[in-house]
Amino acid sequence: MRLLFIHSDHLEFEVTEEIGDLAEHEGVPLDGRMEDCAVTFITVESADADDPDAVVTNAATEIRDVTGQLQTSRVVLYPYAHLSDDLAPPDVAKAVMQALEADIGTDHEVLRAPFGWYKAFEVRCKGHPLSELSRHVSGHDEEEEAPESTADREPSEWHIMTPDGELHDAVGAKSDVSDDMQAFIGDEVEDVQASPGEEPPHLAIMRDKELVGYDDMSDAGNLRWYPRGKLVRDCLMDWVDDLIVDYGGMPVETPIMYDLGVRAIDEHAGKFGERQYRFESGDRRMMLRFAACFGQFSIMHDMYITENDLPLRIYEMSTYSFRREQRGEVVGLKRQRAFTMPDMHTATRDMDQAREELERQAKLSLSTADDLGVNYEPAIRMTRQFFDENEAWVQELVADFDKPSLIEVLPTRHHYWSAKVDFAVIDSLGRPMENPTVQIDVESAERFGIEYHAGEETYHPPILHYSPSGSIERVTGAILETAAKQEIPRFPTWLSPTQVRFVPVRPDLHGEACEVMADQLEEADIRADIDDRDESVGKRIAGAETDWVPYYIVVGDREVEGDTLGVNIRAEDDELEMTLDALIEHLEEELDAFPRRSRYLPMHLSEHPQFV
Repeated sequence: MRLLFIHSDHLEFEVTEEIGDLAEHEGVPLDGRMEDCAVTFITVESADADDPDAVVTNAATEIRDVTGQLQTSRVVLYPYAHLSDDLAPPDVAKAVMQALEADIGTDHEVLRAPFGWYKAFEVRCKGHPLSELSRHVSGHDEEEEAPESTADREPSEWHIMTPDGELHDAVGAKSDVSDDMQAFIGDEVEDVQASPGEEPPHLAIMRDKELVGYDDMSDAGNLRWYPRGKLVRDCLMDWVDDLIVDYGGMPVETPIMYDLGVRAIDEHAGKFGERQYRFESGDRRMMLRFAACFGQFSIMHDMYITENDLPLRIYEMSTYSFRREQRGEVVGLKRQRAFTMPDMHTATRDMDQAREELERQAKLSLSTADDLGVNYEPAIRMTRQFFDENEAWVQELVADFDKPSLIEVLPTRHHYWSAKVDFAVIDSLGRPMENPTVQIDVESAERFGIEYHAGEETYHPPILHYSPSGSIERVTGAILETAAKQEIPRFPTWLSPTQVRFVPVRPDLHGEACEVMADQLEEADIRADIDDRDESVGKRIAGAETDWVPYYIVVGDREVEGDTLGVNIRAEDDELEMTLDALIEHLEEELDAFPRRSRYLPMHLSEHPQFV
């Protein structure tokens, strides 16, 4: 049986002419209209005659599934011989339609159009991206054909591929790779949890540095960002925006809330591997989205895309994305219930262009490790079919990465993607934090009705899902975890809430000179503050170290009266003599490629409130 669902504002029909002696006359209207309904066009096929009762049962299950997600209990059953060229005998088709009406009518309001008539009809489709759906139903036992569970699946093959293209057993190659890759193999391949029960160090750091914390008045696991942390987060968002626009991504903004009537909720949430937030609003059920996928797919669905537009890159900084994580699943900045996800989707012409884009986007993410001061370990995951067809391409990709890469080969495709690349930062406890990812999606274009036009033909494009950094929260966590492993922990200078701090020996005598110099730095878009607190110089220097300030300067009589400053450089654990102009020039060069934001706290530390 073939089913075509149209979520409709209304359907209206009337019979016009009988088809031979097939026409129904009894127990069915010869005209009718139904509002706000799921119109179901039905073709009964020859194979359905083998077990029509099972076909009816399975078709009823599909109709209930669709109407449940469309949030309507009103159904039109419309016989329609044009969905297949392999039709069942008319008496079988008529009996199936009648039995289906009886089954669905137990819990739905049903309007069934008569069998065996030519009919005039008018239907108004609601027009959302998923308002037109199709199903193929057979008489087989659906439980017997249920997808295999994860436990029943044939396990993946795991390898390490080196930049020379050689493939090695992942566990056997552990001694020949970096400590971080060894930890990655332990977690992914050997299923060994590093440091069980220990709290990741970044949790203490994010509190101690007054960056971010949990809000006890919110649902457990939701975060609040203090000024220093919000500045870091905002700079990261600016950085990703610039990165993607330079690459060719076109920024958009989509709703954070969707009507459950627009389907995709359970089915597509499952495809994306996430649980959703839902809530009631009047008589409508709503969903807060997982990420920007749905909104961007909606945009692509409504576009007229030509072959010349490809690759088409739609990008959103999804500032309100959600996972319905349970208590115990939320872990600091590694796993949250609400998060900020930079998300780009690229429609491509074919698999050749999809591979080309995946390679470019993966290399872009790997190149950003220096910007963030982190180390990425790559994992390339693909189906056996993809690997067999593209092994030389995978070798070129690993050669471009110029570092050993973890290779997962799945026996069959269990996901919407056929190939993906992940990059993981290994935290200070030896646990991976997967951040950037790019995936070739071979399902969603057809599922969401996304097409491009090439001459007179239309095609469903392979679509890449790309997050160049991973969630902003997890990036922040990865930076903190990396700092926890450093001998001198620090932020990259462009992310430091304070980039230069002045410590006047006597604030009453040297504070004014510090203010003049801080103003000059601010004019150059360099964040500067002054520690004028009533504390000893030693304690205030210790404060600069505790705050991970990359450059700090103690200002006394010599500095006020002379031309040079003793600039303490945290990254080098050194002090250099230089003029203020030379310091500005040095920082201009260091910060040249990065976004600039002003301080989020007052210039004088004596005016800083205590948030934690």
